[in-house]
Amino acid sequence: MEWTGARYADRPTVEVSTWVGAAPDRVWALVADIGLMPRMSGELRSVEWLDGATGPALGAKFAGHSRHEAFGEWSTTSHVVEYEPGRVFGWAVEDPGHPSSRWRFRLEPAGEGTLLSEWMQVGPGRSGLSMAIDRMPDKEQKIVFVRLRELERNMTATLRQLKELAEA
Repeated sequence: MEWTGARYADRPTVEVSTWVGAAPDRVWALVADIGLMPRMSGELRSVEWLDGATGPALGAKFAGHSRHEAFGEWSTTSHVVEYEPGRVFGWAVEDPGHPSSRWRFRLEPAGEGTLLSEWMQVGPGRSGLSMAIDRMPDKEQKIVFVRLRELERNMTATLRQLKELAEA
């Protein structure tokens, strides 16, 4: 990731992709299983569907419980805002109209396998990153850049693990 000088209000994004040597339906089964994600994340500790949901669907909600050395522990409620079975699973964190972040997995058939992408957008709603910026407003661009690089590393690790599981 190159320095962009982005500020939080710019709603910066990160996207990583990998080719997976497995059919899209195999990859989708893994991506749609939010219970797998804490195993693959350095931050996410646990997740559970809320309000009787048992899997992704438009409008379904899930709680995520996370921990980060610099930000501490926190819990969020995410709302599924994009759902095309076998192709797209996306959610908004907290207020779906003004989320603290948005996340999306996208799958596309590619040759004998699947192109798997993970994307996220910071903001526009407030988050732990906003609080760090509040404490050091003169360092906003550096704070945003460092966090985006960290997210890019974590997302790359998640895709690597999904690829390994799908190809096993």
